[in-house]
Amino acid sequence: MSTPTVRRRGRTRPASPRAWLAAVLATAVVASGVVATLATTATAAPVNISQGKAASASTAESPDMVGAKAVDGNTSTRWSSTFADAQWLQVDLGSTATIDNVKLSWEAAYGKAFQVQVSSNGTTWTTVATVTNGTGGNQTVSAPGTGRYVRLNLTARGTGYGYSLWEFQVFGTGGTTPPSTTPKPLPPAPPGADTSVTHHEFQANCVPTHTLPDDPIVFPGQAGASHSHTFMGNRTTNAKTTAASLVAAGTTTSCTVPQDRSAYWFPTLLRGGSQVVSTDEQTIYYKSGILDYKKVQPFPAGLRFVVGNMLATQDEFKNAPGTVEGFECGDTTRSWDIPAAACPAGSKLNIRYQAPSCWDGVNLDSANHKTHMAYPVNGECPTSHPVPVPMIEFKLSWPVDGNLSNVAFSSGRGYSFHYDFFNGWDAPVLKALTEHCINGGLQCNPRGFDLYKPWAGGVLDASFNLIP
Repeated sequence: MSTPTVRRRGRTRPASPRAWLAAVLATAVVASGVVATLATTATAAPVNISQGKAASASTAESPDMVGAKAVDGNTSTRWSSTFADAQWLQVDLGSTATIDNVKLSWEAAYGKAFQVQVSSNGTTWTTVATVTNGTGGNQTVSAPGTGRYVRLNLTARGTGYGYSLWEFQVFGTGGTTPPSTTPKPLPPAPPGADTSVTHHEFQANCVPTHTLPDDPIVFPGQAGASHSHTFMGNRTTNAKTTAASLVAAGTTTSCTVPQDRSAYWFPTLLRGGSQVVSTDEQTIYYKSGILDYKKVQPFPAGLRFVVGNMLATQDEFKNAPGTVEGFECGDTTRSWDIPAAACPAGSKLNIRYQAPSCWDGVNLDSANHKTHMAYPVNGECPTSHPVPVPMIEFKLSWPVDGNLSNVAFSSGRGYSFHYDFFNGWDAPVLKALTEHCINGGLQCNPRGFDLYKPWAGGVLDASFNLIP
């Protein structure tokens, strides 16, 4: 095709490329009998904006088939629900996005009827597409809408099983990619070495230091306003403690790692009204609370929260998501109150209790000091709290034995147990430990070395300096 020309004052000249293109398109439009308006500005083509984002689901058939498996970009992994019609799968795009369509790659167990819904807050949903005759396979559903959250609301199964998706892809523009962790690659394992991942944690061992009737989270600045607490970690912790004071020059810690100047506290144990404070190192585990441990991010500076409820009933304490093993003493295990039976001479009273490990990504605290944090659901962070952070687990012991009938906490019965955490870590050290030990799938001591995998290296040298 030759370039068209235009006539001007008796002369001809080549038309501009733009004019030539418009003429060609106009000719094609007229020839086809279709009236169209040419776009004058380019728009971004829809892309898959759900891959790798935070996802959650109503149920999971097994720990290996959670919602995140449907947005991981791996067509050999899948989300699979339990065998019931009413189910959902949703993804947090990170920020508001314009949705064009969703693509579903069904396994044999497909959805016969479902809706595609969008939401700005993860609570109020608007239906943008409805399917009543799904046939499974690879399915593209037009779903124009705007929102941060996209949900597949499933109402009828196509088989007698649950629902099973290899991939749930949301195509559109916008959204935000969450920050990713970049763990340093582990050194090559020697031949025959065990490289299996059974743990993803490191320890922060700290000795109790002092007791005060203070609580700088619940009663900030109000000395004496609380029941007695036993403090460990930052030696300066009192009612006036702030995020700045924890990391101020000159503050010291009772923890093994000097860069951990966080404050940890719990109600003081009393025996016959007298305080019982252990002189032993206590174990604080930093673990992955989610199945996909490689996504755990370090705590933000100044994050603080309360774990448990001092007003809980015994049944509430027993069924709380933070309870691991309850109280132990000698051969007595899983007691949901301080055991009244005699504990063998020389034994100690122990408790283990886990903290929530999903952060809302915005607030460092909340009105009740809890709602900015949440526990994982089916091994994943809920979309309301999309940021996975280390799951703290207190493992405490007290030197009490014999008849424990006169032993209680300053807050009340055993099931009133709770604890507080106020982050004061040196950020680079916490980041390195999180990435090497938690994201790296290791079982680390406070310096970041795995006793069973010495070839993996560590984080801190003998002087507690970061290893290059």
